[in-house]
Amino acid sequence: VFTADSRFVAFAIAPLDAELDKARKAKKKPDEMPKGGVGVVDLSTRMTFTADKIKSFKVPKLAGAVLAYLKDAAPKSKEEREQERKEAAEKEGDESPARKSDRKKIDPGTELVVRDLSAGTETSIADVSEYAWSDTGTWLAYALAAARAPSSNGLGVRRMQDGVATTILMGEGHYKKLTFDDAGTQLAFVTDRDAWADKAPRYALYRWTPGTAAATQVAGDFTDGDSVSEHGALTFSKDGARLFFGTAARPVAEPDDASDAIKVDLWHWKDPQLQTMQKVRLDDEKKRSYRAVYHVASQKIVPLASPSRPDVSLTADGTAAMGASSVPYYPLVSWDGDYSDAYTLDLQTGTATKVAEKLRFDATISPGGKFLLYFDDRTRMWTSIDTATGSRRALTTGLAVSFDDETWDSPGQAQPYGVGGWLDGDRGVLVYDRFDIWELAPDGSRAPRMVTNGAGRRLSRSHRVVRLDPDQRTISPSRPLLVTTIDDTTKASGFARIALDAATPQDPAVLLVVDKAVGGVVKAKDVDTLVFTQSRFDEFPDLWQSTTTFTAPKKISDANPQQAQYTWGRSELISYTNADGKVLRAILTKPSDFDPAKKYPLMVYIYEELTNGLHRYVAPAPGTSINATRYVSNGYVLLQPDIVYDEGYPGESAYKCVMPAVQKVVDMGFVDPKRIGIQGHSWGGYQISYLITKTDMFRAVEAGASVVNMTSAYGGIRWGTGMSRAFQYEKTQSRIGGPPWQYPLQFIENSPLFWIEKVKTPYLTIHNDDDDAVPWYQGIEFFSALRRLGKEAYLFNYNGEKHGLRERENQKHWTIHMDEFFDHYLLGAPRPAWMEKGVPYLERGTRDVRGFYKKPTDRE
Repeated sequence: VFTADSRFVAFAIAPLDAELDKARKAKKKPDEMPKGGVGVVDLSTRMTFTADKIKSFKVPKLAGAVLAYLKDAAPKSKEEREQERKEAAEKEGDESPARKSDRKKIDPGTELVVRDLSAGTETSIADVSEYAWSDTGTWLAYALAAARAPSSNGLGVRRMQDGVATTILMGEGHYKKLTFDDAGTQLAFVTDRDAWADKAPRYALYRWTPGTAAATQVAGDFTDGDSVSEHGALTFSKDGARLFFGTAARPVAEPDDASDAIKVDLWHWKDPQLQTMQKVRLDDEKKRSYRAVYHVASQKIVPLASPSRPDVSLTADGTAAMGASSVPYYPLVSWDGDYSDAYTLDLQTGTATKVAEKLRFDATISPGGKFLLYFDDRTRMWTSIDTATGSRRALTTGLAVSFDDETWDSPGQAQPYGVGGWLDGDRGVLVYDRFDIWELAPDGSRAPRMVTNGAGRRLSRSHRVVRLDPDQRTISPSRPLLVTTIDDTTKASGFARIALDAATPQDPAVLLVVDKAVGGVVKAKDVDTLVFTQSRFDEFPDLWQSTTTFTAPKKISDANPQQAQYTWGRSELISYTNADGKVLRAILTKPSDFDPAKKYPLMVYIYEELTNGLHRYVAPAPGTSINATRYVSNGYVLLQPDIVYDEGYPGESAYKCVMPAVQKVVDMGFVDPKRIGIQGHSWGGYQISYLITKTDMFRAVEAGASVVNMTSAYGGIRWGTGMSRAFQYEKTQSRIGGPPWQYPLQFIENSPLFWIEKVKTPYLTIHNDDDDAVPWYQGIEFFSALRRLGKEAYLFNYNGEKHGLRERENQKHWTIHMDEFFDHYLLGAPRPAWMEKGVPYLERGTRDVRGFYKKPTDRE
């Protein structure tokens, strides 16, 4: 982050992965793990300052060459740990109310350092748990949490001009959510100081203004049984006239006999959400708060949200709000999808008026608060609601284009292409079709206008708005609008410019188009300079610098020079025709030393549509799926075909797309048809499991985390979300279109398990026992059936891992084993020992990375 004067830049320093891995293996306590640091560079002198072992750092947004950083706590000594253990044991053995009250724990603060970056001087503040700058850098606020003297806890402020520090509230308790308004003329925070003596302390909202000696409580307990929430966000409106905060039911002390409660779940048919969803969302529910507003001038508090209408969205300046509720539609999530009702809100009275029901796609409020905007899934039109009158207008009536995905091939509702932004004063909104950008008048005063003049569809180029200033909430029609452009056929991309105020729409003026992926645009705040990235499969996404006209862009980084030491590859698009006569595309990647006279092994990777990733740069790294660069670098040709689907027949759809794509490459003459492998994970794994019941073309396959029996998987739970899996089969990716009692034959036909006798291909899979998306018993079902039939199969289960591998050691272990599997069948590499005789359960964890888990000790 740059200081406001642009003289200094502060940056985080992360501990090395090697140090973290070493500490994890040594089972270090959290406070003993390697810590991050902060660095600062003086851009005029190149002098550098660093500090180690810190939790966070911040600089003021608008002024001051000053840095605040909070140090991490020092590791506890053996004596301190032993004392903590004894105290915990004593408390556990004493169930008196006084002892239970002692369980209210305040984590001790640490040293906060304030550094003058110009002078190089530092000031320290002890026992700080939280801190915040005013944007102007005039004030620094900090919460004090002293372990040894809790009565000295409190909230302090420091005036940076003269260094005068003042404690504006004091007393035992927590002090949280320190928030200044934009002007730095008032501070808000929450604290449980006033109710600290209670078994279940509740929070109050305080406000302080410079020039006053102490903070003043502005909200506490409410007559309806609620109180201020410690979890609700604190925000001031841009003008400082309103303070938004959260409320929640008053906390209740845990009963003395809570540990004796019977642990049982009751699944009730009228539950709004499944018990599993309630469990996953339990922590969020415990922290749920309902937004309210405190009007500073009148000192009036107005509730805006409630349990039946829990969601409130504010405009960026905090002058208007809308409400939303999906509560009436909670049960539908299991088999249909999300819906919500939309409300207009009066900030003065809290009055909520329902203006739209059962919206598939959420409404949003315009920056000026004059309109709500949503995409109506029933009419397939962008629709506005006037917040003053409640009148509704369909804005895209009679236009001969689709504003939702015209290539959608799932039973559920197609997604709208989206919104590009609002014009100044809410006078217009920019929305997308597949290729072009339209300006709509939300009040209906002007006809829709295609600001890209139809060039997008005419040239098969999509255009999307680039927001160069993250603080700019609206778009000025008088200023040129920068847009990205991507050629749908070649995937070449770049930038163009649109004149929104032109009397007659013109084609976008192309500024830069290259046969690469461009993105990551960042503009300097006060000068005409920006940086962006360019990349393709064989080109690292380095930084390029230019002006906003993109004349003579210059490469300014070389972040991956070691790539020159290795054989890489080059990707291209090819076309093929699937079994239904549809022309589709695929990515074909060849080694950089490709020789068309040779016969290469072919690796196929599938999911759904992949060609948008033509220019994606892939660094060599372990993971759950194959690493494209590793395979191409080691002499494979890689194919990634697009797949389109017919409702009710996802397996057959994959077969009708993948097989013609593979045959197209075989017919090119440089692939050995006896050395073709295929790999995919999750949905890709399912399709592979289906394919091998229909074809023997593949020499070896890896189908990770694959559904193989839709009849048993349908009724399961996605444990990561707690949701029923039904919606996936009826409405989304599995694309059956309805439940098994309506479409029993489709569920069976699309389930590879029922056709497993036809499989002749060596089968490798990974399915972990804590998979939170696809039930791991699906992997067991298929493996057990293959084993019974005497067919070659291997299942890797990384204990405790989820749908995709997260632990790096597991990623490395799996990657090596998967590579060995394919290299054996497709490159003729020796058959590894684990494929020859497996690993008995008794020997788990006793072999090196090419056998299992770890290197053996001398004793082993």
